[in-house]
Amino acid sequence: MVRLFEGVSVRGLNVPSRLWVSPMCQYSAIEGVVQYWHHVHLGAWAINKAGLIIAEATAVVPEGRITPEDSGLWNDEQEAAWKPILAFSHTQGVPMAIQLAHAGRKASTRSPFQEGEAVVRPGEGGWTPEAPSAQAYEGLLEPAEMSVERIGEIISAFGESATRAVRAGFDAIEIHAAHGYLLHEFLSPLSNHRTDSYGGSFENRIRIVLEVVDRVRSVMPESMPLFVRISATDWFEDGWSLEESIALSAVLEQHGVDLIDVSSGGLAKSQPIKLGPGYQMGFAKAISDAVSCVVGTVGLITEAQQAEDALQDGVGDVVLMGRQFLREPSYALRAARELGADLSWPGQYERAKI
Repeated sequence: MVRLFEGVSVRGLNVPSRLWVSPMCQYSAIEGVVQYWHHVHLGAWAINKAGLIIAEATAVVPEGRITPEDSGLWNDEQEAAWKPILAFSHTQGVPMAIQLAHAGRKASTRSPFQEGEAVVRPGEGGWTPEAPSAQAYEGLLEPAEMSVERIGEIISAFGESATRAVRAGFDAIEIHAAHGYLLHEFLSPLSNHRTDSYGGSFENRIRIVLEVVDRVRSVMPESMPLFVRISATDWFEDGWSLEESIALSAVLEQHGVDLIDVSSGGLAKSQPIKLGPGYQMGFAKAISDAVSCVVGTVGLITEAQQAEDALQDGVGDVVLMGRQFLREPSYALRAARELGADLSWPGQYERAKI
């Protein structure tokens, strides 16, 4: 059996293969509303039989967008815009998840393919970011420190967006607690300098993540899976660590999380990441060994045999790819052929299979 193209069950969702699309921002929404670009961009992976697609980081409040062009899920128009995208993916037998997010201190920036200053300032279409502490990410705007009341509002916003995601027809929800965005900022002692119940000890720093998880889980159907993406390490000795990620993952499992999506870094520009093929697999393996829920591995995984070997070696239960799917939307079909797996092609493309 080729494990990469073996089905996997996550709570009540049966996913046809273990090769999934990682969430990747497109910076192409208007007022948080996804556009025709998203229909074609996401639909291409559905046609070409990715196992599951995780749609891009989608803000739960306007201030939670990385850029003014980010997708959002805080109003009816945004909710409605997702429905035809999901309906099409389902006609292809491909489930889709959404990643709910808040950018924290990395908000109000310019899209990476736009020219000009890195930040979008208030009065120019931007806003003042918010974060656990009033400490700026290098080169970006100084954020406002969030009050306890504001933290409560954001927790509620995650729940409201999750409710919208369920109504829109998503098959799973992922909470973004990685890559230096808001929830990760609370986790890391490098960005969280609070002295109240949301800062200091490990238990206090993980508090908001657990409260978001509990709120989101409470509005989801019992059969619907909940994922959490984490950065397993900040890559700094005094930052968020792999040991803390293992401990957090065990607690997340107790709170009803079905999958830990293991990435790393993103908290600081100077992070000393040691890049290389599959450079994050060791983190996923350590977490997979410590929990019984599903674990996803990601990070410079670009070859079918590399992905298959990771699963055979117990690195994780599913493999997520990002850039490789951007380069080649039909990558799942090619990977199946390379590994000798029988993956059903869409009828319209059958003439190209031979």
